[in-house]
Amino acid sequence: MIRILTDSASDILPAEAEQLGVTVIPLNVTLEDGTVLRDGIDKTPSEYYALLKECHKLPTTSQPSPELFERFYQDAAAAGDEVLGIFLSHELSGTWQCARLAADLVNVDNVLFVDSANVCLGEGLLVRLAVQLRAAGRTLVQIATDLEHAKEHLHLVAAIDDLKYLRKGGRLPAAVAVAGGMLGIKPLITIKEGKVAMAGKARGLPGAYVALFKKVEELGGISAAVPALAGYTLSAREVQPIQTYLQDNLQCAEPLVRQIGCVIGTHAGPGAFGLAFFDQGLEL
Repeated sequence: MIRILTDSASDILPAEAEQLGVTVIPLNVTLEDGTVLRDGIDKTPSEYYALLKECHKLPTTSQPSPELFERFYQDAAAAGDEVLGIFLSHELSGTWQCARLAADLVNVDNVLFVDSANVCLGEGLLVRLAVQLRAAGRTLVQIATDLEHAKEHLHLVAAIDDLKYLRKGGRLPAAVAVAGGMLGIKPLITIKEGKVAMAGKARGLPGAYVALFKKVEELGGISAAVPALAGYTLSAREVQPIQTYLQDNLQCAEPLVRQIGCVIGTHAGPGAFGLAFFDQGLEL
């Protein structure tokens, strides 16, 4: 059997993880009073965003303990199972390196790793594709190879209400954050070469949606092979225009909709929403 392992930056909550047949290792969020929350476990995203609004100091996020990975690998090896690990971009977190180090420490050879070179909705979409390929009967090596190809066609575009969270968390240069936050501009961000990058700017919320739609077209449209994934921080209403655009304008299947979790929400901030998708160049 092939076990699929990912981290909580994929924003796959426990109930869906069980449904998909994947295991999610939680990253950690440390509040200003020292309280440590396991991402996706100790607080719902909505509960966390209520806390985040009251924080004077931005919470810090940290990678999981290597012991969590070690136990998973040992259990899989004892059962004779193979493991496919899919983790957030190594440019944004040490989780990928931590997972690989843990495999070396327990000396297992039944594990393959895929650096998603993405995060959040993008990472989650890659995990869902892995589940789809596993169900189709692909081998571990075939799935890993297919994912390496697929991630070249994977895109994440998000509108951010306030870039101060990305700046404070060190995920975006201060000069870029200041420029993006001027004059009521709604910045668009993307993931480029595994790092957060500006994708455009728009004035006001309606302009942000239009800019996001144009970016989808610029990036090659949306593949029909894998449903797109829309995400929001505070309210599902934030992605309703995206759902309408995909279905009415692009005649795409209805996208999956999920709430963005605590770790990514710490850096994106309340009011963020976005879309992850594979472009039409994807071939499986």
